Amino acid sequence: MRKAPSKAAQERIERMLNELFKLPGNDQCADCTYKNPRWASYSLGVFLCIRCASLHRKMGTHISKVKSVSMDRWSTDEVQFMNKLGGNKQVNNRVNPSPALHPLPLALDDDQ
Repeated sequence: MRKAPSKAAQERIERMLNELFKLPGNDQCADCTYKNPRWASYSLGVFLCIRCASLHRKMGTHISKVKSVSMDRWSTDEVQFMNKLGGNKQVNNRVNPSPALHPLPLALDDDQ
């Protein structure tokens, strides 16, 4: 089992995570563009709203690993990986370079 980081280390990780919010596009959900996302898929490198985070969790951890930005503990490696991927805009540009041709399949009711 991993040892919990010290308080100083955790504060440093939180500052790094907050710096990621300043990247263009990270002020909105990567999937639905809802403002001020408070969740993230650290395996995909994107910030998400609570609704889309729920959908990512339903996909399974083999596809998307989701954490709360404020309620969960983050490791330095997780934050650095998100930083390496470049944020919502860069990830979305790689995954779906033509959103007008391939819109996101968001339904009003998730449970269908």
